[in-house]
This record gives sequence, structure tokens and C-alpha cells, in this order.
Amino acid sequence: MKKLLLIAVIGLGIISCTTQKTKKQMNLPNDWKHTTNIYEVNIRQYTQEGTFKAFIKEMPRLKAMGVKTLWMMPITPIAQEKKKGSMGSPYAAENYTAINPEFGTLDDFKTLVKEAHRLGLNVIIDWVANHTGWDHVWTKTHPEYYLHNADGSFHAAEGMDDIIELDYKNPELRNAMIDAMKFWIKETDIDGFRCDLASWVEVDFWQQARPEVETIKPLFWLGEFDELENPEYGKVFDASYSWTWMHKTKDYYDGKISLQNLKDLLYQYSSIGDQSMRAWFTSNHDENSWNGTEYEKYGLIAKPLAVFSATWNGVPLMYSGQELPNLKRLKFFDKDPIEWNGNYQLADFYKTLFQLKSSNPALRGGDAQVQTFMVKTNADDKVLAYLRKNGDKEVLVLLNMSKNPVDLTIQDGMVSGDFTNVFTKENRNFDHDKNIHLDTSGYLVFQK
Repeated sequence: MKKLLLIAVIGLGIISCTTQKTKKQMNLPNDWKHTTNIYEVNIRQYTQEGTFKAFIKEMPRLKAMGVKTLWMMPITPIAQEKKKGSMGSPYAAENYTAINPEFGTLDDFKTLVKEAHRLGLNVIIDWVANHTGWDHVWTKTHPEYYLHNADGSFHAAEGMDDIIELDYKNPELRNAMIDAMKFWIKETDIDGFRCDLASWVEVDFWQQARPEVETIKPLFWLGEFDELENPEYGKVFDASYSWTWMHKTKDYYDGKISLQNLKDLLYQYSSIGDQSMRAWFTSNHDENSWNGTEYEKYGLIAKPLAVFSATWNGVPLMYSGQELPNLKRLKFFDKDPIEWNGNYQLADFYKTLFQLKSSNPALRGGDAQVQTFMVKTNADDKVLAYLRKNGDKEVLVLLNMSKNPVDLTIQDGMVSGDFTNVFTKENRNFDHDKNIHLDTSGYLVFQK
């Protein structure tokens, strides 16, 4: 029955599924999940000092920019054996319940969380459950927690020789991991976890871990997996990655697929429903370091894709320095600070989008009361146009996804009445004029 309903609504141009209850409707706590955004913090590269104390000074600026949730990249000590580069990977943990001295002390981190909460910000930390570094304390105290090769040696993760994989068939390992996660809730009062390579860990571990950890407080859970590929994980996490979208948008910009292919992909994501949300992004720590900045990857459509990330159904995710914008690849294993210059060219751009996301009910993520419609234009092969509705609240988004200016006409009676341009504050009545010009890299966002 649900499948038939979904086909029917897609035929009407609706790209949202309203057959599932939202987490709010199921009386789950933390309604802020539906209106939040996530700002990924690379402490090592954020300041010259690379410390919690130095970053705390930046938080009022991020608050003013409309940031709601801070995601801290791994804060645990880095294993030294087989480490990469001069400083090692933060994803090769040496101890799950200690602080990387590179960043400061446990008290420094507690201060950061308290100050974030005072400012009205949430804090989630990166949790690397699949593997540790070679000299993690457990390799000495509990070698049975690990996967082993036939010769008894620790099993290195595929393609990453500085980390070794844990054995989730061992119930004692599971309990120890859950206890380690609880440590950070009890000691520092964080608000959730971004779970690294979540789908590399058996889903039943997360099914076990989440309710046990949340006996302390309700949390936000962001998982690094694509729900199109790992649907069972979406039943556990509040939000997941949109890796397929990220790769396909690059293919589109490179001329390998059509805009209709991207729209078809959005239908697939929307068919998942609203039990969980997708996180949309144009950059993160992996992409920036290994594949290039958003401008290297997406060129002229980098900003339209940023607008998409903040206005489509889900959670917008932003990486350190995108507000500059940062135009360089940051080194991963060595000190390479962001080149802040005091001129945050895109701060107002992101502020406008984030404030709209948090204030207009039509942009609530993971809420079955919100419907998303593709809007028909005379330039559907060049423009991504959509309308999101929640009762009498509406947001209309027009994105130039081509490499040239576009003159378009909205050919959809659903778009009608008075709207306000969120960037210019100008009013527009779409009953009187549905002709619009979009510059190269152009975007327009209207609300009512």
C-alpha cells in the first residue's frame, strides 16, 4: 500500500513521502533536530593554536552566523604507532576516554561545551567505533576486542594501514564501547554523536548502543552511511550522509549525467520517508583534503548546491572555513591552519539560509507535515526548482544548475501569491509575473 501511495504522489510532482510518522509525532524528544544545521569543526586547523581554548573565542561569531550544532572532529588522543604524517590521523584513537593533548585538557573541553550551551549551541562529537590506532590501550589490556589475522596479528582496516579493526562479535567489546560513549555524556554533557563509518559496524550494535546511552539523556545521532545503500541503519540514526548525491552532483557538473538524473535521485531519497533525515553538504574534512574544495569539484554551481543543502528536506552540513570561503585543501595529518583574514565573505549568505531553515516551518527536516514539490518551468533541464509547504508556510527555491545565465518562466499554478525574497527582502507576486532571470551561479529563495 505504501509503495502504491508513493508512486501516486510522485506522479503529482510531490517528492516527499507522508506515510511515516515523524520523530516529533512519535513523541520523541529534541525537536531541535528538525530545524538544526551542523557545522563541522576541525580543531587542529581552525586556529594557529589548534586548541579548544582558541576555538571558544570563535563560537560567538558562529552563533551570529546562525550555526546551531557544532560537530567536533575526534577529540581523543592519537595513536603513535604507524601514524601518518607528522601529527597522525584523529581517526586513529589511542584511548576512547581521554582528550588529545594537542587540543588541551578535559576541563578545556568541558568549558567549551558549557559555553556552547550558554550560547544556545548543541555539541556532538565524532565517534570512531569501527577501529582504533595500533597502540590503543585496549591492544594491551584487551587484545580480544580486536579482529585478528590467521597469524594472530591485528587486522588492519582495508586501505588504511594506521588503524586496526574491532570485533563486534565480542559482547565485552560492545559493552566497553557503550561505556566509553556514556563517559562523554556524563562527564561533558555533549548532545550527540557523529558516528564515523557507521555502516562498517554491525547495525545491531547501534540498535543496542543508542537506547543504552540515551538512558542518560536524549541525543542526536548522525551516521556516516548512505541510506540508499544501508536502509536498515536509517532506522537507528536521526540523520545520515548523502554520499550518492555528492558524487552524482559532481558527475552532473562534469557533463556525465543530466539534471533529470539528479531529480530522479532526489525521488529515491525522498522515497525513504521521514523516519530519518539526510545530511546535505558540499564539503567536509574528507572531501576537502582528498578530493578538493567545493569550488574545485562543483565550480559554478557550488553556491546553488549550498542553497540546496540548506533548503531541501534534511539537515544542512557545513565545514570549517566555508564561510570565508576557504579555497585550499587542508592537510589531514599535519598542521595546516585555515587562512582566516577577518573577511567572512559568505557569512551573511549562510546566516540567511540557516535562519530561514530554523524559522520557517516549511523547511523542517524529517517532518511528514512538510511536502516538497518539483516546480515545472520552461528550463527544467537547466534549473532545479522546488516548493516546500507546511500548512500556509511556503519556501520556493530556484537554482541555476547550468554554466550560463537562464531566463525562465514558471509554468506551475502551484506557485502563486505573494512571496518575499529572503536575501533582498523584496516582495514578489507570482500571480502577476512568473518570468525570472537567473545569472550564472544564480539562486533565488522566496518565502511566505
